Formats: sequence, C-alpha cells, structure tokens
Amino acid sequence: MPHPALPTLTSQLPAGTVVTDPDILAPYRQDRAFDPDAGTPLAVVRPARTEEVQTVLRWATEHRIAVVPRGMGTGLSGGATALDGGIVLSTEKMRDITVDPVTRTAVVQPGLLNAEVKKAVAAHGLWYPPDPSSFEICSIGGNIATNAGGLCCVKYGVTTDYVLGLQVVLADGTAVRLGGPRLKDVAGLSLTKLFVGSEGTLGVITEVTLRLLPAQPTACTVVATFGSVRAACEAVAAVTGKIRPAMLEFMDSAAINAVEDKLKMGLDRTAAAMLVAASDERGSSGAEDAEFMAAVFTEHGAREVFSTSDPDEGEAFVAARRFAIPAVEAKGSLLLEDVGVPLSALADLVAGVEALAAERDLMISVIAHAGDGNTHPLIVFDPADPDMTARAERAFGEIMELAVGLGGTITGEHGVGRLKKPWLADYLGPEAMELNRRIKGALDPDGILNPGTIF
Repeated sequence: MPHPALPTLTSQLPAGTVVTDPDILAPYRQDRAFDPDAGTPLAVVRPARTEEVQTVLRWATEHRIAVVPRGMGTGLSGGATALDGGIVLSTEKMRDITVDPVTRTAVVQPGLLNAEVKKAVAAHGLWYPPDPSSFEICSIGGNIATNAGGLCCVKYGVTTDYVLGLQVVLADGTAVRLGGPRLKDVAGLSLTKLFVGSEGTLGVITEVTLRLLPAQPTACTVVATFGSVRAACEAVAAVTGKIRPAMLEFMDSAAINAVEDKLKMGLDRTAAAMLVAASDERGSSGAEDAEFMAAVFTEHGAREVFSTSDPDEGEAFVAARRFAIPAVEAKGSLLLEDVGVPLSALADLVAGVEALAAERDLMISVIAHAGDGNTHPLIVFDPADPDMTARAERAFGEIMELAVGLGGTITGEHGVGRLKKPWLADYLGPEAMELNRRIKGALDPDGILNPGTIF
C-alpha cells in the first residue's frame, strides 16, 4: 500500500519527480552487486536541484522513511540497495557543470558521468584524473560516495584528492557548504573529507567542487607477459621502488583469456600474468621511464615485452584491462572483491587467492591496480547451484581475511556497502567502529540515510 503521506511529497515537487510505476521502480532496486535481498521502494525520487533534495529529506525525517541515495547504480558493493517502503533518491537529473580555467576547478552536480566531466574540462585544456574502469557509465556522485580510484591513481591519487568542496543536504534537510575552490583552507574540522566515501549514510551530496590538472601528456605504454604470477608481482615492486608510473595494471591468466575470448586481440593465452604500464612524464622522461620498466620486466623473466608511444596502440591495451570485469562476468555471476595490500604482500595475496580457488573448486580471476596494491579478485559462480554459491560466499570472506592478515584492507575503492559490512567491525576494531557510529548518530539521529549500508 502507498504511504498515506506520499501525495504530500509529490505535491511539493515538480511534476514527474516522484515515480511509483512498478516497471520504472524495478531497475532501481539494486546496483551492480545485485543484492538478492533488495527491497521494493515506495517511490523513486529524481530531483534536479538542492532545494528539491531538501524537500525530500525533510519529508522523510518527518515520516521516518528510509532514503537510499543512488547515482547510476554501477556500484559493486550493494551500497545502493533499495529497502521495502523506503525512498530511492536518484541524482541522475542533477547534471550542471561550470568550469573555471583560472582556478582550475569545476563545480559539478553529482549526476554527471565521470566521462562527461572529463570531456567538459578537456575543452578548457584541463584534466580530471580519477578514472574508474567504469568511467563511461559511473557518476561523479557515486565516485565520491565510495571514494573511487581507478587505473591512474598509482600516480595521481583517488577521488578525495580532487574534492575541494561540497554542498551536502543532511538528514533533516539542512543544506551545508563545505570547503570551496581554495587549494589551502584549514579553517575548522576537515568535514569535506568526512563525506567522501561515506556511501550516502551521512548526507546527500548535491554539488561538488573538483580540483583539475593541466591536460595529461601523451603516455608511453609498456605491456609484458609472464610465465609466473609471482615474477609479475615482484616486477611491480621493482618498478614502483624507483619511479611513479602513470599506470601499472595486472591481469591473471583467467582475465587474459576472458578478454581474448571477447576482443580477439591476439593476447597470449598461455601467459600466467600480464602487466600494462604507462608513463606520462613530459619530454624524453616518459620514454626513459618506459625503457626502464621494459628492462625491469625483462629482468624479472617477462616472456614478451612490447613498448609503444602511439596513443591508439597504448589505449587498446588499457581498454583490454578495463574490459576485464565484464569479460570474466560473461563466464558466470560474480562476487567481486576489492581488497588491497601493501606492495610487499601483493604476490602472497595473489598466490593465496589461487590456493583458495583450488580449495573451493572455483574460478577466481585476479585483476589489480597493481601499482598501489589494490586487487579485484572476481569469484565466478552459478547462483542456481546452492553448493557452488555457498563455496563462493565462503571464499569471499576468506579472501578478505587473507588480505587483512597480510596487512591489507577489506576495500580499497568500492566501499563497504552491504556485501562487506559483516567484516567491517573486526577490521576497524571496536574503538574506531564506535567512533564511526557516533558520527553517524550525530548527523543522522533517526537513521534514515541508507540504513543497512556500512552500519
């Protein structure tokens, strides 16, 4: 039954903002984690302005209705999972952008895609570095909610490094401006950073001021294949110990073959691992870095090393790496991990995942932003097979425990969401977990913002 107060909300917003058609609601129930426990929302609300978000949250607080903020639904941790009788607040219609070339900043609404921001600022000779593999379909709001990383973060950092300011609507409908276009500003607590990575549990971001860089130079790309995963991982550490590559990505044999099945690029199907590396240093430095990386890969037993300064050739290999997740997903449903470890433990993590795959009789492919130790083990399973599903779910937890045991983390860039929530308290420890809860309680005392996510 519809909530008796829903017509009041509908009347306070522009026509078409509140949607209750069941056929339209259905795609908003889950993100790409495909949480089987997703509920059916009371309505999807698609505001276009901060004031409309304020109206939604004031109404939700008055009636104690849960609100699940949502970007484009590309998240992989279940952080945008609808609740029965709740509201899904989609930011997809919040799409304004203003670029200031003088301060090298952009003021952006959260519904713009990462790729759209890149394109808009490129017209001014500028660059927005954070680049998740899903950059063509994921939104800036979602990137901020999970503090997304990407392929170039080994050199340039992650989303939080480019967020200078925010406008946030709190649970009670209060709109707050935090930070701004200043590069240096230490007045008050660092509240801007508090909201980056908070997964919609502390407030709804309606505007963000992004820091931009001058346009990225053309990169020199080096691709190497290895007969040993450990040798590839040791080569990664040897590179990052001397230089800061613009990219240093890893694909295991399963990922290589899954991509080759789809793209037919002529990748070496017999290789145990492939590294895709790049340097975008200006002048001759980029070529020197590429030469250094090629030499390191050769010294560590690479079977084949290919270098190019041609941007189209380089981008073809980067595209192959970006396509790894959908390519492996073609083999079956995925439980997608996001564990990170210190670089010194990267080889042990990959070897440990290989052992778990054999023990649990599962296909687990490992791809990684290897240069910073952020890995994505992809557990392939058939949800129609209860035994395989149970083994996959067990392996999911075991991989997180393996990473933590190696000094790592349960999530590097995808967020905690609902999938990793059971492991968060042990990872953080009781004192830090209690501090998290106190902050959540202070900003959302009624617990209406994305309940069940993180906490």
